Amino acid sequence: MKRKIIRIDETKCTGCGQCIPDCPEGALQLIGGKARLVSDLFCDGLGACIGTCPEGAISVIEREAAPYDERAVMETIVRQGAPVIKAHLEHLAGHGQIPLYDQAIEYLIEQGIPIPDHAAPDRKSAAPPQAHPPAGRMGEGVVCPQGPHGAHPFAGCPGSAARSIPRTGGPRQPVGGTTDSELRQWPVQLSLLNPAAPYFENADLLIAADCVPFAYAGFHAELLKGKIVIIFCPKLDPDIPGYIEKLAAIFSQHTIRSITVAHMEVPCCSGVRYVVDKALEKSGKKIPVEEKTITIDGKVK
Repeated sequence: MKRKIIRIDETKCTGCGQCIPDCPEGALQLIGGKARLVSDLFCDGLGACIGTCPEGAISVIEREAAPYDERAVMETIVRQGAPVIKAHLEHLAGHGQIPLYDQAIEYLIEQGIPIPDHAAPDRKSAAPPQAHPPAGRMGEGVVCPQGPHGAHPFAGCPGSAARSIPRTGGPRQPVGGTTDSELRQWPVQLSLLNPAAPYFENADLLIAADCVPFAYAGFHAELLKGKIVIIFCPKLDPDIPGYIEKLAAIFSQHTIRSITVAHMEVPCCSGVRYVVDKALEKSGKKIPVEEKTITIDGKVK
């Protein structure tokens, strides 16, 4: 059948991964350093991924494509947890896709899965649905684009692949030695922070992904010293829009001298810089930003 579906221009795609969180259906993956449409079955053609592509590499075209399959999508989504289920339901509701929304709700009820709190569609003003045929079961041979990792759309990141990190030689630090903590405030998790806290005034901020302190041995001495720290995970934390709002409030309410962004080298972790940039844009502030990328084996890239 001919229907609307996304197209990715590989000559423009840089593999930044910023489109991944806007596709809770799991139609996109980073493969070979490029964003790929992994199955027509999972792409609803609504184009939610277009807005966050900084290179303009994604567009919606009309072509012959396998019918979108809401039940197949739900089989993938429910394995990722309530936040992704919520994001998918609100995605359908926000685009006025009432029949698909009803199919998703029906699937949850059939499977005995709790329906998360979410913004339901306005049925009186809903847009006419796209011409999707009735949804069926996942076809044989279709590969599930995302594993059962995490609870957020960034879970599509290949950085979740398991690997060992070989270490050779004896202890790298003196046995029994101590390193002074450079932590200057509490709490540190973005979800717990009060934007009005006085320690943000005239602060140099370190905004880091959760994994950075574990991977980088010099975190306290080289990154945290003299700074106020904010940590979150762009892959697993559910409320990325809320994080953008909270950071924007911090930037707006205080004089911030500088921002250091520290994230891991895996693509999904670049979401830390994305959140910071969106918050700066929302706040209207111009604050110098320095970015540090930490490799999985603990080096500064």
